[in-house]
Amino acid sequence: MARSLRAARLATFGFFTLNGFVLGMWVVHIPVVEHRAGVSHAVLGWLLLLLGAGAFAGMQLVGPLTDRYGARKAVPVSAALCGAALALPGLATNVWTLGAALLVLGFGNGCLDVSMNTHAIQVERGYGRPVMSAFHAFFSVGGVLAALVGARTLSWHWSAPMTLAAVSVFALAVTALAGPLLLRPSAAAAPHDTGQVNTAPHGAEPGNTAPHNDTPPHDTTPHDMGPSGNTAPHTTRPRDQVSRKTPPQIWALAALALMLMLCEGVANDWSVLALRDVLDAPAATAAFAYGAFSTAMTVGRLLTDRVAARFGPVAVVRYGAALGAVGLTAVALSPWIPLALVGWAVFGIGLSGCVPQLFSAAGHADQESAGTNVSRVAGLGYLGMLAGPAIIGPLTHFIPLNLTFFLPVAFCVVAACTAARILQRHNATGNERAPGM
Repeated sequence: MARSLRAARLATFGFFTLNGFVLGMWVVHIPVVEHRAGVSHAVLGWLLLLLGAGAFAGMQLVGPLTDRYGARKAVPVSAALCGAALALPGLATNVWTLGAALLVLGFGNGCLDVSMNTHAIQVERGYGRPVMSAFHAFFSVGGVLAALVGARTLSWHWSAPMTLAAVSVFALAVTALAGPLLLRPSAAAAPHDTGQVNTAPHGAEPGNTAPHNDTPPHDTTPHDMGPSGNTAPHTTRPRDQVSRKTPPQIWALAALALMLMLCEGVANDWSVLALRDVLDAPAATAAFAYGAFSTAMTVGRLLTDRVAARFGPVAVVRYGAALGAVGLTAVALSPWIPLALVGWAVFGIGLSGCVPQLFSAAGHADQESAGTNVSRVAGLGYLGMLAGPAIIGPLTHFIPLNLTFFLPVAFCVVAACTAARILQRHNATGNERAPGM
């Protein structure tokens, strides 16, 4: 079991990286695709809504299907669909074909997003400790690789249809190689599993004496006990008894995801413009605003799992959101470019570990409905990421751009203040303590 679990973890890293790489290659080729299809910036903006709509639809559809058929089947199918769909925008020659291509690409991305996160939760359950944030970090790594590869192929004057089709073939090959390594249903839901993960601070409980390393735990847990050593009733229910109604605590997690991913969306789309327009930074310097945020986000996610294992998910979300509020406040008020860059980096560090904790909490709340619960949290969070830029834009007609950032600051403060209550509610449902209180 230890070898298969390690292999499944590596495969999950592969799918997260692949997802980031596929989306990154699309982003790199947006100008070329726009020119080939003969659409304006304004029309492209509307077409990108189809990308978001397709992703949301895919998330809501694949969640229940993943619960029914298992992540081992859902992830490769979703990855193949997402990878193959990448070739379509490169073939688009008008607004209609580009719109259809983006709808299909978004749908595939939404399916892969939820299914691979659901499998990541199964891997985390097998390890008995937090490992989710590292997976999300490798999504960012995939985006960086796409930027490097895309820049090189564009410098070689490769056409968009050829490049995107080649990446599609590469994605299908990776899927074929990594798919068989995913956890089988019997391994993902071991007889002793209670659907919980040990997220208590290190050393906080007498039953938690195993060191934190990369070796999966052996099957030494009695069937009536959770991974952290606490006696807990088995929460797995027969599939036909699983409630189809999403519980309130999942919607609470989804609301937090909406607020925090809205903040991420603001950084993605407005960080460069803020540095350029508010502080009159040169274009090359302004680009470092997004670079500082995204680099800090990636590094933070690589470190968050160890922090969550030691201090608990409540502490990660509470203090991470608070740190994000401090960083973005510095950006909003700074009259100096270096301080603003530091603020974007602090904002990225603060947000880096928050959303993975919410996905993990949703998946562990009910093992039999993990896919559905993750789809609710991811779907609402994705809407927040799309809504952030759309909200900030109209606000700039009334107040300066830097002052609009106090809206996401307020959302960070709300997340910091409610993290304990919402995650405590989840842990109480899963018969766990709420660490970091």
